[in-house]
Amino acid sequence: MIEIKQLHKYFGDLHVLQGIDLNVSKGEVLSIIGSSGSGKSTLLYCINGLEVIEKGEVLVDGTTVHAKKTDINKLRQKLGMVFQQWNSFPHLTALENVALAPKIVKKMSKDQATSIAEKQLKHVGLGDKLDAYPSALSGGQQQRLAIARALAMEPTYMLFDEATSALDPELVGEVLDTMRLLADEGMTMICVTHEMGFARDVSDRVAYFHQGVMEEVGPPEQIFTTPQSVHTQKFLANVR
Repeated sequence: MIEIKQLHKYFGDLHVLQGIDLNVSKGEVLSIIGSSGSGKSTLLYCINGLEVIEKGEVLVDGTTVHAKKTDINKLRQKLGMVFQQWNSFPHLTALENVALAPKIVKKMSKDQATSIAEKQLKHVGLGDKLDAYPSALSGGQQQRLAIARALAMEPTYMLFDEATSALDPELVGEVLDTMRLLADEGMTMICVTHEMGFARDVSDRVAYFHQGVMEEVGPPEQIFTTPQSVHTQKFLANVR
């Protein structure tokens, strides 16, 4: 389980996260929606230890992320992260990109890491692109490569930070299909997304963030059909 307790985060005088309380259980898909600047992505960075926090606590399987004694690099092996930009190594093939972290971080043999990389590339529909360099891949394929790279570490949780926002509209579907596949397989996922159809169809719960506050969280049907917060109502009216 991921547990977030009274989480506060500042950037200077800007109070970006204002007392967030949220639990995500194993096998759950949580989508986080809201306007840009509402703190959604910052929450993922706090979960992954990429941002320090001013107050509160984040626990992953009972381990406090921001405690000084925590081995954050070991903990991050449980937390696969997919960013808006795919950040592949341009001089490595798709297979080499995915095999790199298992070799370096998990100290796997080249053969073992290559086998896992090939499996995960096939998993995300890139089995025919093993020897392709990132420059030869479309944006959607590069983002699926990034997902395969995260999966190669065999994480318990996957964190998606607006994984489709940098893609041309015609490429969004192939990445969302990959995310749906992971959800169907029971992967625990937290997805910051602007894709309302995905949030509604795939999520177990949806959380709406507004100016650093989690206004409400609940089943998709409740959030999209009978939202309680005025801010949620206005946001959904605008995106529709």
